[in-house]
Amino acid sequence: MTDRLKDKVVIVTGAASGLGAAQARVFAREGAKVMLADISDRGADNAAAIQADGGKAEFVRLDVSDSESWKAAVAATLAAFGSLTSLSNTAGIIHYAGVEDETIEGWNRIIAINQTGVLLGMQAALPALVASGNGAIVNVSSLIALIAAPAAISYSASKSALRVMSRVTAMEYVKKGVRVNTIIPGPMKTPITADVPPDILAQQVAKIPMGDLGEPEDIAYGATYLLSDEAKYVTGAELVVDGGWS
Repeated sequence: MTDRLKDKVVIVTGAASGLGAAQARVFAREGAKVMLADISDRGADNAAAIQADGGKAEFVRLDVSDSESWKAAVAATLAAFGSLTSLSNTAGIIHYAGVEDETIEGWNRIIAINQTGVLLGMQAALPALVASGNGAIVNVSSLIALIAAPAAISYSASKSALRVMSRVTAMEYVKKGVRVNTIIPGPMKTPITADVPPDILAQQVAKIPMGDLGEPEDIAYGATYLLSDEAKYVTGAELVVDGGWS
């Protein structure tokens, strides 16, 4: 532990597994107080593991697509830790459907969680982030927002939107002491990747110059930088972590 996030209080969504769980672990090791937020109660187990390792962490159940759930999560964080300095919007889902095959139900579900959930999270957290005097947000997009891929029209749309949403928010809040940046992961070894059809996964790996999928911690280390004071002059930026693919 190097205390790169000492005095930071971070909400991490999607903290029950994958990228969110890895961020929570790394942030806590770097000295942050972490509120693990997820619709799955497995996030509570992850918080307990962090506590057992000497870190400071709590869990709150969060439906990112619900504004009242977001208000409750921010209130729980303020009650537990006294402030909120940082937000990592990591929760996300994926399903595979092309333009003609996508249903409005599938489209709406992806947009509600991946895109609207980020908007609601920023809206709920920003007053506390401004009040902290040194706030920071990281929104987790996807390589698919840079490189078009077939059979994922709704996921591609949702993750592409985050890039512009982050930049707009960065410009609106740069004078209010809040930085907003985007991380763009390539394929990672997460539960989401485990659901990728094997033939598609093999095609993805073949395109990665480093020859393998990334580890969730690779994203966590990038997010640590962006939320730390080391990145005090970085806002509206995009950090691509994709093994050289793009």
